[in-house]
Amino acid sequence: MLDWIRLPLGLLQTNAYVVYNKKGRCLIVDPGGEEKKIHQFVQKKKLKPQAILLTHAHFDHIGAVDVLREKYNIPAYVHQKEKKWLSNPLLNGSEQYEGVASVAVKGADHLFSKEEELAIGGFTFQLFETPGHSPGSVSFYFKESGLVIVGDTLFEGGIGRTDLKGGQESQLLKSIRQKLFLLPEGTYVLPGHDQVTTIGQEIKHNPFFNKKRG
Repeated sequence: MLDWIRLPLGLLQTNAYVVYNKKGRCLIVDPGGEEKKIHQFVQKKKLKPQAILLTHAHFDHIGAVDVLREKYNIPAYVHQKEKKWLSNPLLNGSEQYEGVASVAVKGADHLFSKEEELAIGGFTFQLFETPGHSPGSVSFYFKESGLVIVGDTLFEGGIGRTDLKGGQESQLLKSIRQKLFLLPEGTYVLPGHDQVTTIGQEIKHNPFFNKKRG
């Protein structure tokens, strides 16, 4: 079983996650900013970061990638459909967001290209392609620990916005129904913003998936 912590960071309070095991290794997911808070937790727990995983490449999920990648000498992963987004403020959205400085980080060290089981840094998980919020959105499913990190695909009582570049609501709803909602109902959903929920909770009560919407 893995342990994890949710760290809301940056202007938009984007959830970064540190997932760690009993051997003291950890994965850093979506470090959007305030890298000192991540480092403080890593130090406190005496963890050894193994990689940075990105659910997608919007600016509020990538702001601290370069600092942490250099500090820990670890690789960063993103889906190949968003490989150009990391260094392009027009693509990652920072150029259009009022009050936000342009965000550009170096290219990813490795690219996700398909759905598969991955083993990275001693961690094994299933990669799901869950586009809709953005073309390269992915989710990380840790089966044995009963949790899935979904980025901005699914929220408690909501779904990710689809009015940004490459967003498409019908595709997003399909991703959720055909990928996430097939997971066990007790699976914890770790979203990119706000609170943790479960698959069962969202199947039963998310207004985007029942007839009471509107």
